Amino acid sequence: MNNKDFNEIVLKRRSIKKYDSSVKISREEMEEMIAEATRAPSSVNMQPWRFVVIETPEGKEKLAELARFNSEQVNTSSAVIAVFGDMNNFEYAEEIFEKSVELGYMPHDIKEQQLKVITPIYENMSQADMRDVVLIDSGLVSMQLMLVARAHGYDTNPIGGYEKELIAEVFGLDKERYVPIMLISIGKAASEGHASYRLPVNTVTTWK
Repeated sequence: MNNKDFNEIVLKRRSIKKYDSSVKISREEMEEMIAEATRAPSSVNMQPWRFVVIETPEGKEKLAELARFNSEQVNTSSAVIAVFGDMNNFEYAEEIFEKSVELGYMPHDIKEQQLKVITPIYENMSQADMRDVVLIDSGLVSMQLMLVARAHGYDTNPIGGYEKELIAEVFGLDKERYVPIMLISIGKAASEGHASYRLPVNTVTTWK
């Protein structure tokens, strides 16, 4: 990435409150952006993130009821991506590791060794510790998704103000399994978002 690309993707990223509602994002491009975002790192590659892309008028109507203070982003964006963390993510361990063997990413014996070590850790992990894992990993993929969207020419806004205790069930998910992380509205900004002040590096950083 050259300096111009970095400046455009990272330094000029804004949180947008109002979008051009005439702009639609195709299913193919949305899938491409999500695929690129899921290259984010995760603990032992368990990839606990799950996405619900809310793009239909019916879906947005349901979501607007849950995010009343952010209804403009919901209603004008091309889509809102609800990011969840899967508390049962280890169910995919065998598939993830076996596919890694098939693709030549790791030898079969390494797969078996790693699963032998990791399996008891995940099977005995407390709900609180698992929640911490999925929150961190899903936060990583969320930021990557916003940067990917910017690279594709779209704007985003992360939203934390919504009815987290209701959203999973409203969209047909098991609320005990799927932890709400955030909403990410995406589309083309109707106007440039406001810049915001950032604390200096030496205020937020300790050198030892």
